[in-house]
Amino acid sequence: MRPEIEEAARLLRAGKLVVFPTETVYGLGALATDDHAVASIYELKGRPTFNPLIAHVDSPEMAAKYVEMTPLAQKLMEAFWPGPVTFVLKRKKDCRISLLASAGLDTLAVRCPQNQIALDLIKKTGEAIVAPSANPSGEVSPTTALHVQTSFKEKTPFIIDGGPCRVGLESTVLLVTGEKAAVLRYGGLSIDDIEAVSGPTIRPEKDQDAPMSPGQLKSHYAPHLPLRMNALEAFDGEALLGFGPAPNAVLNLSSSEDLKEAAANLFSMIRQLDTPKYTGIAVMPIPMEGLGFAINDRLKRASYRK
Repeated sequence: MRPEIEEAARLLRAGKLVVFPTETVYGLGALATDDHAVASIYELKGRPTFNPLIAHVDSPEMAAKYVEMTPLAQKLMEAFWPGPVTFVLKRKKDCRISLLASAGLDTLAVRCPQNQIALDLIKKTGEAIVAPSANPSGEVSPTTALHVQTSFKEKTPFIIDGGPCRVGLESTVLLVTGEKAAVLRYGGLSIDDIEAVSGPTIRPEKDQDAPMSPGQLKSHYAPHLPLRMNALEAFDGEALLGFGPAPNAVLNLSSSEDLKEAAANLFSMIRQLDTPKYTGIAVMPIPMEGLGFAINDRLKRASYRK
């Protein structure tokens, strides 16, 4: 095993970010079970919203630790893993992967990369690694280590240089919670190859009822209780979710006003407060800067009512 893999696994377990190659693009990785490390991905990428991340696993057996497997998913994993295809499945109730990686959804995207360095790193780390492409949000995805260094410059995390990526295109993403696969993103594995195994898929350009990619619907993030933003105090029956000094808050996203800490706590704290014990959730103002843009975006979606 390459010595860089040992060091990268140590850094991941210590809550740091690392960059590693896959067959598609270079990934910006964090330990999937570490909320703060996952928040660091969004911070470094400057990601404007908390889009769901892909959890990279070393096998279908590892995936089954985190998600509810379906017959269709198992069939497709046997046919195409390792490979450039990601499957979106229901999270298990005891799933240890950060809710921030799922962007608050009850689903999780999982993939087994076809790259020995990536597989060795996952095995050595012992848990799934979440990893979007290793570039600032909005820039072209990197297919070499030099691309990553050029993008992040002095902020570049530890990199395992595995040479140019073989596929160079992000993975195909499929929703496989039912009997038919639904295409959420076209990518490195052709739909024709997939349909040779799965049968007809649901495609956005052909099917009116095709699902949108996770995170795009206004009401995807809404808790059962009404959520009120920019609250300075809680009304009768409401739970106050604080930010900064807030002695009356039931929970506090970050008493020190650390936006990365607030991002790491966001979805889990909303879920903790979303109980019949309260009539609503009142969230204190979050500044519109850095990760605050993404936090406010998700709070706006969570407050949406049809």
